[in-house]
Amino acid sequence: MDNFSQMQAFLWAHEHGNFSVAARANGITPSTVSKLISRLENRLQVRLFQRGNRSLTLTEEGSAYLVSARKVMNAMAEADSLAEAFPTQVSGALRIHTMTTFAKHQIMPWLPEFMATYPGLTVDLQVGPQYVDHFDQGLDIAIHSGVLPDSSRVARKIGESAWIICASPEYLARKGTPNHPEDLLNHDCFNFAFNSTWNNWQFRVDGETVTVAIKPKAVFAQGDLQRDIALNGGGIVKLAQFHIGADLKAGRLVPLLQAYDIPSKEPIYLIYTHRKHLSPRIRVFRDFLEQKLKASPWD
Repeated sequence: MDNFSQMQAFLWAHEHGNFSVAARANGITPSTVSKLISRLENRLQVRLFQRGNRSLTLTEEGSAYLVSARKVMNAMAEADSLAEAFPTQVSGALRIHTMTTFAKHQIMPWLPEFMATYPGLTVDLQVGPQYVDHFDQGLDIAIHSGVLPDSSRVARKIGESAWIICASPEYLARKGTPNHPEDLLNHDCFNFAFNSTWNNWQFRVDGETVTVAIKPKAVFAQGDLQRDIALNGGGIVKLAQFHIGADLKAGRLVPLLQAYDIPSKEPIYLIYTHRKHLSPRIRVFRDFLEQKLKASPWD
């Protein structure tokens, strides 16, 4: 930092031709300018100015240093101008990992608009049912719900979603509607194929939390497969509201056992590495996503 101050003082002194005038023009004392240039000359082991009573004249070494100093200052000004343009001239590759269902139902509908807004940006959208920390491998953003492992990552809550037990009207017409959580033991139910709290079917019965140990007819690695089998009349599923909100609104799926719901919602997090000096490509995606989710579209 001191080297920069010395170079800046040198350029000011050359511009104004006098230490005192240069100091007044830049809000510092003449002695400060004099000391900075003396340190610069000592560091370079050359004299840059011939000091007159009222003016300064560059030495041969000073003229050579002036050329290099101007190049450095111009390069810094160019770098600053590029940084100022980052918010509107976003470019590069944005790497995202999220749940398959969140990508399909909450990102893909507006992703074309986002890419048209930032044409210099390419998107690498990776999907999987569970959170993975691949930031050391170039990942920029992860979007996941539920309980996250302790880490130094920044987890910014962007929404919350209930889990809904539901079935299609066709299935209920054929097999009947369960009126009590224990009735699920006599129905065709489906779960995830991996170990997850999402497989716990919990209810509030007589003031107590009760877990019903359903016997899944089949298990699936992806929530969309559960949704598909439910829409086709296969049975009862428990899926996130952000996933099936449109199906519930349209009546394609019917919520069940709502009188026994536990009134809680699962948080959804946007995860990245640092809070300060956030990359422009991450910042614009975060802002775009939060704007799209502002109205809780799945409620």
